[in-house]
Amino acid sequence: MKDLESWLKERQITEVECLVSDITGIARGKIAPVSKFVAEKGMRLPESVLLQTVTGDYVEDDIYYSLLDPADIDMICKPDLSAAYPVPWALEPTAQVIHDCFDKQGNPIELSCRNQLKKVLALYEARGWKPVVAPEMEFYLTKRCEDPDLPLQPPIGRSGRQETGRQSFSIDAANEFDPLFEDMYDWCEAQGLDIDTLIHEEGTAQMEINFRHGDPLVLADQVFLFKRTMREAALKHDVAATFMAKPVTNEPGSAMHIHQSVLDAATGQSVFSNDDGTMSELFLHHIGGLQRYIPESLPLMAPNVNSFRRFLPDTSAPVNVEWGEENRTCGLRVPDSTPHNRRVENRLPGADANAYLAIAASLLCGYIGMIRGINPTAPVQGRAFERRNMRLPFTLEHALERMEHCAELEEFLGGKFLRGYVAVKRVENENFKQVISSWEREFLLLSV
Repeated sequence: MKDLESWLKERQITEVECLVSDITGIARGKIAPVSKFVAEKGMRLPESVLLQTVTGDYVEDDIYYSLLDPADIDMICKPDLSAAYPVPWALEPTAQVIHDCFDKQGNPIELSCRNQLKKVLALYEARGWKPVVAPEMEFYLTKRCEDPDLPLQPPIGRSGRQETGRQSFSIDAANEFDPLFEDMYDWCEAQGLDIDTLIHEEGTAQMEINFRHGDPLVLADQVFLFKRTMREAALKHDVAATFMAKPVTNEPGSAMHIHQSVLDAATGQSVFSNDDGTMSELFLHHIGGLQRYIPESLPLMAPNVNSFRRFLPDTSAPVNVEWGEENRTCGLRVPDSTPHNRRVENRLPGADANAYLAIAASLLCGYIGMIRGINPTAPVQGRAFERRNMRLPFTLEHALERMEHCAELEEFLGGKFLRGYVAVKRVENENFKQVISSWEREFLLLSV
């Protein structure tokens, strides 16, 4: 804590945002004067914040009290000294510090998504392996809209015009929002977020930011903070940034592609390649594990009703867990690379996923394949959209059913976490079903 005190003092920080990520990925916590933060060396939060839905509701009482203390006690949140960042958009010198959640005996809280990622990384460490990831985040810029019943519209750029049509990889289209992205880059640099390239994606005013490869926990923290940063930069320029998986009708969805590889922790060499540069058995088993268990863990990568609107053939989003080299129609793409950089790109997670849980699930699926020797199918040549043997669950309801009956997920993630996560997502799904859509009013109101 002493080093963190020095860090705060050097930057003349006056306020600290004490953060934890809930299951949905929302930043929960408290804002404290720096003197109070230093004195208390953490914060207390009700355990129940980890079972909140995106609407702020809670799971049903029978599940709630089977997973939490009936007295609704506090958990102990301790700052991670390596996860302190400035808040460059704040009016006063402010820091944000990510915390880990513990019970009063000092045990990690199982419902914490950051703890879940730590648990998966410990599995790799015990085998002498070091996973490496590189997320790619897609998102849309839109006009600000106060009425959620109205469709989202593209924002107006520097030219004074709205973007129209598809502008994949267009430099000029991305430059329409130069002032916004200058702030975004400046703020990311101030926080030490390791972002790389900016790309204009296929959708209208759809963008992508790539992160440099690195430690999975650090990258999950950075994605968590990048979403806050991107939204703040957009608001400063009177537009909105959304990470919804499918925010705009007839436009492509937004993904969080995860490139993942595994190194030998002792030598730093890739365990995905043999000495002669060919694919190793561990690499093939990693892919086999992804194929076998992604359909069971899909709600961790596609957590919302809206997530499943993204999974449509011929819309740049995969609908399968096939694999292939340099094949973007597969859910699992193996990019062309040197043997040391051999990796698999999991193209299934949506931009709306909680980065801690999506990365944890993706690495866990590959880990199970590696330790159990699961062989993959043959790689796909050509289009994988027509393949039907490796399809995903089509709805959130179906995906949750598969997830709650997966013994391996319960074994590695814990029964409490699995029950809590499924319960939260079921409450959200029930809330969604109570809302009548504009499609129903338009086509059914006077016709049936």
